[in-house]
This record gives sequence, structure tokens and C-alpha cells, in this order.
Amino acid sequence: YSSVRLDIRRIGSIKEGDEVVGNETRVKVVKNKVAPPFRQTEFQIMYGKGIHHLGEVIDIGVKLNLIDKSGAWYAYKGEKIGQGKKNVSAYLLENIEIAEEIETAIRAELLEGDAAAEAEAIEASEDVVVLADAKSKSVS
Repeated sequence: YSSVRLDIRRIGSIKEGDEVVGNETRVKVVKNKVAPPFRQTEFQIMYGKGIHHLGEVIDIGVKLNLIDKSGAWYAYKGEKIGQGKKNVSAYLLENIEIAEEIETAIRAELLEGDAAAEAEAIEASEDVVVLADAKSKSVS
């Protein structure tokens, strides 16, 4: 009896010229007894290297508007950093401090959202406690 079941599908191939060097992959949680099901993600798997980390940094940076994308061109802080994800990955590999800066900004923004949700949940639970205290005082 499984606790987690994943649907893993190849949705595309990554090519350099005529040679296939990786796959674009979609993973969907079909069943999960320990966390919310039906969540999905997409990422690139490069043969001989694993999950393409800089590709994820680029995709999430675009999604969070940290990296601007116009057609095939990518820009960071108004400076064009490359045309196409492959060239942007090469640029970030050469300029590791910029890649780290983008990744730090991504982590800060995503963790800030989690912290805000957690603070809101704590505040809501404090409101419930106050109401419970008010009821117990009015009954006695």
C-alpha cells in the first residue's frame, strides 16, 4: 500500500543540434497520504548531469518577475543576459555571483510568502483563543 504515487511523464526532448541531451519532465502527485495531492511540477533532466538547476533558477525567476523575458531574450535588472535558455544558463554559469543573487532573491520571496501565511495562521488561531476565552467568561 503506497503512501505516495507519482505520475512521471516526458513532455519534450532537449537537443543540441541533432543530439538529444535531456528531457523536459512533468511530475504530478496522483496519490498522497501525507500531504496535499494533485500538485505538479515541470523540470529538465540533463543526461549524465541530473536536474538542470540553472534552468529552474531561470524558470522561477521569470515566474516571479525577477528575470524579464521578451520573446527568446532574457534580461536581469535591465541588462540582457542572453537569447534562449541555453545561452542564459551559460551566462549564469560564467557569472555565478549573478546566479546566486537571483537564487537568493527567489528564496527570499518564496520563504517570505510562507512566513506571511504562517503568521496569518498564528494570528487567526490567537483570535479563536480570544473568542473561546470570551465565551468561557460569559458562561460563568
